[in-house]
Amino acid sequence: MKYLYLLVSLFFTLATMGQSSPTSLQVFISGASSDTGSIRILVFSKPAGFPDQVKQAVRSISLTPKGGKANFSLKDLPAGTYAVAVIHDQDNNGKLSTNAVGYPTEKFGFSNNPKVYFSPPSFEKAAFVLGKTAVSLEVSLR
Repeated sequence: MKYLYLLVSLFFTLATMGQSSPTSLQVFISGASSDTGSIRILVFSKPAGFPDQVKQAVRSISLTPKGGKANFSLKDLPAGTYAVAVIHDQDNNGKLSTNAVGYPTEKFGFSNNPKVYFSPPSFEKAAFVLGKTAVSLEVSLR
């Protein structure tokens, strides 16, 4: 019986070794054009699908802007590397609207506020590490 207890204890110790406890992410978004529409946020844990593939995101959040701002907090993300993509979906069509030549007509932003030229930034440029302590980010829409 003593050996069974030790074996079960060892199994649970090994099973939880690679897992990390969840930590908190808080994001403050500013620069929305108005309080119409929705602020749409995608949180990614890997480059695949970043920045606009909803099915590849680990979290998808929609908020109503107030005073051109919005914020949210996630308390159940495991430690790891993440990137956040945000759009101000003024027409509530669920995507970033663009003009005839493909230039965005709605505001957008990313974690780390990387410079954007002719295409979205890479996952690596928007990535941040969520570790044992809480992380607070500011995303400025442009």
